[in-house]
Amino acid sequence: MQSDTHVEPRVLRIDPADNVSIALAPLAMGDLVDGIHVREDVPAGHKVASRRIEKGEAITKFGYPIGTASVTILRGRHVHTHNVASALPVRIDSLTFKPAPHTLKRTDQHYTFEGYRRPDGRAATRNEIWIVNTVGCVNNASQKIAEIASREFHEDAAIDGIYAFTHPFGCSQLGNDLQHTQKVLAGLVNHPNAAAVLILGLGCENNQIQQFLALIDPQKRDRVRYFNAQEVEDEIEAGVQAVRELAEFACQAKREPIPVSELTVAMKCGGSDGFSSITANPLVGRVANRLTSAGATVILSEVPEMFGAEQVLLERACDETAFRGTVDLVNNFRAYFEKHGERIDENPSPGNKAGGITTLAEKSLGCVLKGGKAPVSAVLRYGETAKAGLGGLALVNAPGNDGVSSTAMTVAGAHVLLFTTGRGTPMGFPIPTVKISTNTELFTRKPQWIDFNAGSIVSDHRDMEQVADELLAYVLDIASGKRRTRSEINGFREIAIWKDGVTL
Repeated sequence: MQSDTHVEPRVLRIDPADNVSIALAPLAMGDLVDGIHVREDVPAGHKVASRRIEKGEAITKFGYPIGTASVTILRGRHVHTHNVASALPVRIDSLTFKPAPHTLKRTDQHYTFEGYRRPDGRAATRNEIWIVNTVGCVNNASQKIAEIASREFHEDAAIDGIYAFTHPFGCSQLGNDLQHTQKVLAGLVNHPNAAAVLILGLGCENNQIQQFLALIDPQKRDRVRYFNAQEVEDEIEAGVQAVRELAEFACQAKREPIPVSELTVAMKCGGSDGFSSITANPLVGRVANRLTSAGATVILSEVPEMFGAEQVLLERACDETAFRGTVDLVNNFRAYFEKHGERIDENPSPGNKAGGITTLAEKSLGCVLKGGKAPVSAVLRYGETAKAGLGGLALVNAPGNDGVSSTAMTVAGAHVLLFTTGRGTPMGFPIPTVKISTNTELFTRKPQWIDFNAGSIVSDHRDMEQVADELLAYVLDIASGKRRTRSEINGFREIAIWKDGVTL
């Protein structure tokens, strides 16, 4: 039997009001940790009861309820799916906007990055040529064009890359479903990181090129080439020739100092674990604070992972419009679940649960930490782009799915994506994607995936603010082209489009 003096394992209680603590290392039955006699083994990242919790009582983490006890839980017991039930309401109603002073103040620090200035005045972090399909039928052709053109221009330092973004849609779609596809693809064409764009169609699809062009920014038109594969003799040869012409535009761009107030950074978490809310997500939130205090814009999406954390966002709404937009955003997504006969609390995923996340409210409260304390300044529809110089925190309507959410935030205008993960993923997206591990074990095991280790905050007892300064410097280096992300080095670039409609 182990001695009561064994205190080597450590736990963390995030908020004084919490009735659970987080195991920072595996806990064994019989351990004595912060005065708690552990009654059963508790994996790292999981919760242990810091006092007796009665059946039906709220389980509290972050100072907010994350669920209710389905049985009486004794102090020192493992707190997880076997003894916790979700308690999310179907809707959030009867809410009144109450203006509150925002705690973030504008900084005197004048951050800059070395970016590209587009002819329309927008800033960019990459100078790339993108190939955007109107329809999935030409996926292979667009990839082949990108491969051949990339070999031809691989030594041209003025071009950061040539990429094709394939997808299965654009035909057999109707109404709003087709319009969603068109808005997302047009958002890619209009994106400032795309110095020039080839639009490749087939010719007979629902997403006709001439109709699609109406969604393209007129100031972008001189840097766009387009044709239908059915109307040329050799679509590969025609595509490569079009890229050669586009390269003439791309090669004119030069990096120059740009204020960080013109930078837009997306925040995403995928494959979360029990350490996400302890290390990577609050770390990214501190970077969000530094950026928005300097006038930059931060973007959050993953609306189902706001369920249970709405109050945190509503308390930061900058005005009545942002407040009502947030309420509608969350309620409409709840209705979307109900429309398809799905429970709103079906999340977390099996991987999340294995990592220590028990309920959707717990996942959501950890998820919104990525937005820091920035005021909610706008709520954007799916496929909508934020206004230049918006500042603050913008919420984007999109699901939690990594590909769909990250693509939506790219279309919303993000220049760089900070992606926190406790389980890891090789995915990459159209914009530079910085993978941030929640734990050191993942960083060590998957160096080909992970760019930055937030796990050192726990494993090496590092100061959160110091690590945040380092991550901000890293992000500005990425934005300036001084570094490339692992996804960029690996050539992993992809998009995913949210489909919700009839397929013919």
